[in-house]
Amino acid sequence: MRYRVLPECDPEVFEILQGESKRQNEGLELVPSENYASPAVLEALGTLMTNKYSEGTPGRRYYGGQMYTDRIESLAIERAKRLFNCDHATVQPLSGAASNLAVYSAWLELGDTVLAMDLSHGGHLTHGAPVTFAAKAYNFIRYKMKDVETGEIDYGQLEALAIEHRPKIVLAGFSSYPRQLDYARIAGIAEKVGAMAMADMAHIAGLIAGKALPNPLEHGFHVMTTTTHKTLRGPRGAMALSKGKPGNPLRAPEKTLENLPTLIDRAVFPGMQGGPHMNKIMAIAVALQEASTPEFQQYTAQILKNAKALAHRLMERGGKLITNGTDNHMMVLETMQSFNRNGQEIQEVLEKAGITLNKNVTPDDPLPPFKPSGVRLGTPSVTSRGMMEPEMQQIADWIMDVAGGKAEPEAVREEVRALCLTHPSPSGLVEP
Repeated sequence: MRYRVLPECDPEVFEILQGESKRQNEGLELVPSENYASPAVLEALGTLMTNKYSEGTPGRRYYGGQMYTDRIESLAIERAKRLFNCDHATVQPLSGAASNLAVYSAWLELGDTVLAMDLSHGGHLTHGAPVTFAAKAYNFIRYKMKDVETGEIDYGQLEALAIEHRPKIVLAGFSSYPRQLDYARIAGIAEKVGAMAMADMAHIAGLIAGKALPNPLEHGFHVMTTTTHKTLRGPRGAMALSKGKPGNPLRAPEKTLENLPTLIDRAVFPGMQGGPHMNKIMAIAVALQEASTPEFQQYTAQILKNAKALAHRLMERGGKLITNGTDNHMMVLETMQSFNRNGQEIQEVLEKAGITLNKNVTPDDPLPPFKPSGVRLGTPSVTSRGMMEPEMQQIADWIMDVAGGKAEPEAVREEVRALCLTHPSPSGLVEP
């Protein structure tokens, strides 16, 4: 990607950008929540749509000059509806956390109960972690895995908790859970207690779009939230995808499941946000178009193959994985059992070798979050670079050798760099 004006206008900023470009191109990105946006997505993100305020929704704006903002937002909505088989898509949320908060706000009153996955068992901060605003506003009850060795959710406990606490939302979704969820069973439990079934699929939305994993909206769920980066390979934004009948967001509707699309639209604006970022929405539209292609389906299928291969080799070399494998794009490596070193230490030593992943808590972790017992890693980014099963075996060997103290990080870094240069980043290299 060539930059004409920035190098002369602000060389200090451009130097930082070039440094990050070099890091991304010469190192292995294994953080499962990260990916490479395509040049088309990046071009859309950097357009003059940045200049335009467009508070409201298509056809119902508060500012003039909305001919093209209405067209691009409507296009993004229609593409999302086709791709995810939903009745409506809200594409304005600025982040996954904002999208989740908007859905909570749309359906709940302050103090209402949400049943969600425990953070250390794979849930997300916005699913009720005590340090968050959501946990102060709503009452979160948490379910866990029944068996950490297999990853099986304790559906009996989930149903018992739902019957006892009568939550308004039953929430499925995760940020560090390597297995599949039984969406139909969770939706059935929600229906049994009169709750709305909500799925936070931020991590695997791309895999759902590519038909590599099932879609909760096709198994009884009412709402699915997601970020637009991660496996979807778009810009950093979010969507709320819903079943129901879209209505006029200028009028407050009755709080019914049929009215969820309008309730969520109103919760986003004016409830949570002001003007949407139209350059981001344009980039989301481009990413959704890319995700509708056969090539994207091939990509998502390869993510799963690569994850299986990486997990198998790590375990073959003596690594202890939470749930002993993976059904999706990610895995959690128990570092205390594998190397007698905490996740922070493993993250730092692997970064010296040009391998980026993130420290992560393990189920009911006795260690603190900044020095937890594990690391989280995944295959979306390396798959975007065209790497396949043989490269996954090599990556696993580098991880086990460096983390286990059998290889010097600096020496491995040169090998990592050589591999990366033969598989260039799809986002391109920043050049003046």
